Amino acid sequence: MTYCVGLCLKDGLVFLSDTRTNAGVDQIGTFRKMSLFQKDKDRFFTLMSAGNLAITQAVKEILLQGQLLNGKNLWNVESTHDAAVVIGDAIKQVYDRDHKALEKAGIDFNCNLIFGGQIKGERPRLFNIYSAGNFIEATPETCYFQIGESKYGKPILDRVISFDTPLNLATKCALISMDSTLNSNISVGLPLDLLVYEKNSLQASKLVTMDESNPYFQMIHQLWGEKLRSAFNSIAEPSWSGATPSRSIASPAKKMGAVPIHRNSKAVKKVVAPVKTVVKASPKKKVVTKSKR
Repeated sequence: MTYCVGLCLKDGLVFLSDTRTNAGVDQIGTFRKMSLFQKDKDRFFTLMSAGNLAITQAVKEILLQGQLLNGKNLWNVESTHDAAVVIGDAIKQVYDRDHKALEKAGIDFNCNLIFGGQIKGERPRLFNIYSAGNFIEATPETCYFQIGESKYGKPILDRVISFDTPLNLATKCALISMDSTLNSNISVGLPLDLLVYEKNSLQASKLVTMDESNPYFQMIHQLWGEKLRSAFNSIAEPSWSGATPSRSIASPAKKMGAVPIHRNSKAVKKVVAPVKTVVKASPKKKVVTKSKR
């Protein structure tokens, strides 16, 4: 499995991915899920992948080779949107080639990508590309995407991230999101690849691979757990008596009444099974016959 998160913000983009692909009892696979595409001072793209590793690697290879898809590739498209279309076409090409064999083997065509970056002259953009090759784009209202094991890291993103969040704060939030996922799911694992892309830089100026020895990630892992416990303990316990109105948990709901409790108030009559009367047959009388002389 995997967990990848991408954020599209006012000042740039943040990309974070783990490197675990499977987590069996005696086999743990590690493969990089982040790929970078750069053309000097013209364009910079980042691709993160989740799903079937063979499929995502095949798609990435088509892109790396610069194969023309409807006359376009990542190096000659005029917009990041067109670049997302190229990636969608690459997915469709792999599907046309492999889906019958996969279906025969009982394997789903599973491919999900986060793609983002910037071409000189336009703003940074971020896309979530699906197995069918179609995609959606991030907006200021929905400014991040997750793929893979997303549920554990989503709450912190929802509470903190907005389009105006500074890149450093967003980086911290993304790492906390990843730490929460690592703590709850064995199928996501270190090392991590982190890229913070500053708007209009057109280069990977802040790129790092992090493992358990990284001092900042160690601090995040330790302090986040401690602060969660501290925040939890600082919240008052519920009051059932109503003595403290601000903590009263027994206050009636406005839209629904109390949960009804159904009681059987009638006495249960004891059912007595009917007694069967056994009639004994009377003993047969012996008949004595006199013999004639």
